[in-house]
Amino acid sequence: MNRVLEPVAVQATVASASTDTGRNATLMKRAAAASLAVAGVLILMKFAAWLATDSVGLLSTLIDSLLDVAASFVNFLAVRQALTPADREHRFGHGKAEPLAGLTQAAFICGSALFLMIQAGDRLIYPRPIANPEVGYVVLVASIILTMGLVAFQSHVVRKTGSIAVNADSLHYKSDLLVNGSVIVSLYVTTKFGWLSVDPLIAIAIAAYIVWGAWRIGAHSLDILMDHELPQSEREKIRNIVKAHPEVKGLHDLRTRSAGQQIFIQLHLELDGELKLKDVHEISEAVMAELQAAFPTAEVIVHEDPEGAMEPRKVFQ
Repeated sequence: MNRVLEPVAVQATVASASTDTGRNATLMKRAAAASLAVAGVLILMKFAAWLATDSVGLLSTLIDSLLDVAASFVNFLAVRQALTPADREHRFGHGKAEPLAGLTQAAFICGSALFLMIQAGDRLIYPRPIANPEVGYVVLVASIILTMGLVAFQSHVVRKTGSIAVNADSLHYKSDLLVNGSVIVSLYVTTKFGWLSVDPLIAIAIAAYIVWGAWRIGAHSLDILMDHELPQSEREKIRNIVKAHPEVKGLHDLRTRSAGQQIFIQLHLELDGELKLKDVHEISEAVMAELQAAFPTAEVIVHEDPEGAMEPRKVFQ
């Protein structure tokens, strides 16, 4: 017996996917706005603390926050663009605005890290004592509390939406927690023991960590821009869903890619060659609905082939 998906079930699946997409869009916009606001507050606090202490470690956190404002603003624009519906000129949507923003963020990060290394190198050669460390402690602790709240919210948004841009932005602020903690250690050691070289050395270590984070963001963004396949675990999940239909004999030429929130799935279904066209259509619709239920933001394209039909195959599957 053919497994036919009732029209009401199809409509329910589409409605549910539409509702999820709307909620995800709202969450992503809120996350982008929150990161921009937090970065602005942190800049004002850290600028005042740097003027009061003249610590190159605090300068490193200030530069990092300046970078966060630029990156968060790019992220804010990218999220809004990525959520724009498909139009006549962009029929596959605008999802690749997110990885483009990721590459831009990676470039910002590398530039700030280079500047920080130069400043730290100068302070290593010409060391200077740190003034008013108490101001630095207060600002850094307040920064950690603000950042932890933002990261918690961003992590929630990433779990719900899988947003690349929000995840890249969250990596900045997670690194900020390590940066701020390191600078607190730097301030304590420098003022307590008079080891002036600790401040610039920690700043250099922070710069290296920032570059490593930029590499991760840039590599992931480039994968998406180059239409890299979904992870193997996701591809296996797709195969299992398709093969679970009792009328499906097999599948081949599975192709996947992502563009921001949008996922694209293409595959060839292998069916009994004696089936009627109406039955083939119903089976395909049922399989597509199951895939869209598992991947709510997916666009699924299915081509039907008679089982055992000879056709050119790609060497990769």
